[in-house]
Amino acid sequence: MENKTVVAETAAPIKVAVVVCLLRGKKVLLGRRRSSLGDSTYSLISGHLEFDKLSYSILPSESFEECATREVKEETSLDIDNIELLTVTNNLFLNEVKPSQYVAIFMRAVLADPHQEPQNVEPDFCDGWEWYEWDNLPKPLFWPLEKVVQDGFNPFPN
Repeated sequence: MENKTVVAETAAPIKVAVVVCLLRGKKVLLGRRRSSLGDSTYSLISGHLEFDKLSYSILPSESFEECATREVKEETSLDIDNIELLTVTNNLFLNEVKPSQYVAIFMRAVLADPHQEPQNVEPDFCDGWEWYEWDNLPKPLFWPLEKVVQDGFNPFPN
């Protein structure tokens, strides 16, 4: 019984990431990561779901849609519309220096203005953003994305 208590007290908290499949026509926006987790792999726009403990008594925590909107704006300067939930995955990063677990909430969205172009707002975290056809994604993919693609995931409506 004591072992379980020690593990619970020392284990890293489970993190929630919102992952945005931003679609334009038959293409999806991906960037090349600059991160200790998945460095130099291609990934969708993503970020942590935020919970502000100080304002929670006044405001509710961030919704998946709010997080998707915020992350897309923070990382690309783009505005999005028609945000919807697609799937949820459980991702274990056990071989990292700091092992972690992420629950990934995959969302789909489109550009609010189809003429907008992505900007690389956070160059310390991303080498840049490009549009790719789903059937011709760049390599290597960030492994959680690669896994859902291999499992048949497709963000485009039928």
